[in-house]
Amino acid sequence: MNWGKSMLLPVLTAGMALSAYCQSTETKSIKIEEIDKNFQQAKVGGKDVSYKDALQTPFVLSGFPWRDPEKVFNRLPAAFTDKDVNPGALSLSRHSTGGAIRFRTDSPYIALRAELAYSSDMNHMPRAGSAGFDLYRGSGAAIRYCKTVQPGRDQKQIEIMMVNGGSKQMTDYTLYLPLYGSAAKIEIGLAPDAKVEAPTPQATARPVLFYGSSITQGGCASRPGNAYTTMLCRAVDAPQINLGFSGSGKGEIAVARAIAGLELAAFVMDYDHNAPTPEYLKQTHEPFFKAIREKQPDLPVIIMSKCDFYGSKDNIARRDIIRQTYENAVKAGDKHVWFIDGETLFGKEDRDACTVDSCHPNDLGFYRMYKTVLPVLNEAISADKKDK
Repeated sequence: MNWGKSMLLPVLTAGMALSAYCQSTETKSIKIEEIDKNFQQAKVGGKDVSYKDALQTPFVLSGFPWRDPEKVFNRLPAAFTDKDVNPGALSLSRHSTGGAIRFRTDSPYIALRAELAYSSDMNHMPRAGSAGFDLYRGSGAAIRYCKTVQPGRDQKQIEIMMVNGGSKQMTDYTLYLPLYGSAAKIEIGLAPDAKVEAPTPQATARPVLFYGSSITQGGCASRPGNAYTTMLCRAVDAPQINLGFSGSGKGEIAVARAIAGLELAAFVMDYDHNAPTPEYLKQTHEPFFKAIREKQPDLPVIIMSKCDFYGSKDNIARRDIIRQTYENAVKAGDKHVWFIDGETLFGKEDRDACTVDSCHPNDLGFYRMYKTVLPVLNEAISADKKDK
């Protein structure tokens, strides 16, 4: 065939167009971090950091048994309304107290990037406790404190290095969430080449659930890891479910029925403070206990009266009502119930040094509560494991 200039021109033009298309495609190639957010990197403290969503696997979130995709940190069933529970409890159920994120990594450094949804700035409680995060290293008896994130007043965006200069060995970490606030987003930052996997299983697989007042919620611990409920769960190496509601743990039967539907290692019942009167406490306390006991006859239950006991007529009346619930259970043959007299929780010496306002414990008060309750909780969990 005789190829003239007229025949070559279309061929050359098509070839040039194809080459230009290929070059254009290469230029516009999509970066992997735009496709997969787990590959996103940032600089924190001069370190290259790859952020991962802490609410996705292999991270493990605990503390929210009725977890709803749209209300991740809600501590009560999403279906609850003010017909089931008082408005205060509904509002406070959005606070993330008792929540923890656990994971295992060999990253030599760990950063936190979070967006606070809201926080409470109170006169009698450090912001590090109400809105802060606590990071612990290790697992079981070897768990140790690392660092606290202390947000500033009205601060919503957090980005901070929490561990720097780690061993590069696979290590467990636990991040405790705010006591009187919550987060809209939580990301864990690791070295780009670091491994991350599910944490070491806890010795007590089922959670310990606490129901009660602002003291149960953690007021007024200086940081999340110092709430007595959290200290207890660290000691027995168990997940925690914290149903403490400031001024709003009032013993509604709907809450008892919801608790009764959960698989638990133990239940600690401590809402003395939030019963408006001794009469109200008498009307609700034993029915609340029985609603749980009917569904779970062998669940270890620890019944407590309030810690700030000063011997008043009202204090004595309340303690007698709570003790009566316990004694009636024992008389009925219940072998899985314990009673702790709140007067013993702060010990005998320097009781006035245990609170910030004659009511809410400080760190010393919470530590003494922890030391008093721990032997009973250990006995309860050990007895439950033997039975099973």
